[in-house]
Amino acid sequence: MAGPLDPLPRSQRLLRRFVPLVVGSVVVVWLAAAALGGGGSAVSTTTTTVTTAPATTTTTTTVAVTTTTSGAGALPQTGAYPSSASPQFQAAMGDLFGAVGHGTPPTAAGAFFPEAAYVQLKSIGGASSDYRNRLLAEYDQDIAAATAALGAGAPTATLVSVQVPMQYAHWVPPGECDNSVGYFEVANSRVVYSLGGVTRSFGIASLISWRGEWYVVHLGAILRPGTGGVVLDPQTGPGSSASSTTC
Repeated sequence: MAGPLDPLPRSQRLLRRFVPLVVGSVVVVWLAAAALGGGGSAVSTTTTTVTTAPATTTTTTTVAVTTTTSGAGALPQTGAYPSSASPQFQAAMGDLFGAVGHGTPPTAAGAFFPEAAYVQLKSIGGASSDYRNRLLAEYDQDIAAATAALGAGAPTATLVSVQVPMQYAHWVPPGECDNSVGYFEVANSRVVYSLGGVTRSFGIASLISWRGEWYVVHLGAILRPGTGGVVLDPQTGPGSSASSTTC
């Protein structure tokens, strides 16, 4: 019976153990290199770009409110459509009729187109002089004429309404009627009042706008028949407003 095989020499036994370790290590290194894009393997790479939006900043702007002792006439014109129901217009018409009833034209100044606005509006020389010596003087004369037309009972007259025919209101563009600024205009409004239990009325020749408010610019007439004040179309009853385009 044969005996057991002689064991391998120690050097060969060490080699048998070492070689598999070396080979295994090489394989691991090769696989890692392949995973990282090494060797002959193609690796697909996806690049994601992340865009960070800037933080949103909210800015609050405070607009200073400018007041002027010259009133709205010193401010620039706007295209705001005027209303005959505005508190300012209603108060102005009250002042106008109060001046008619008591024969005090200066107290109706607030109902008249502002001088500073007229200077901006007109493309003529000497606009301030034209305003004071012609327009305002005619306005005062027309108020005095209306006071005389009401007679001795004028202080007892009461204002019923001011009828503005808004259907006739229209925009007058810059360049027309010697104007450098546009405005709204309406002719032939009616001042309706009661005197001695009777309803009566007279006309306002022309209202024009400044910054969304109506103002009287011609009370009795635009083209005047002569010197002195004019009362436009006095009527018993409220009367009626005719369409008219004027400057």
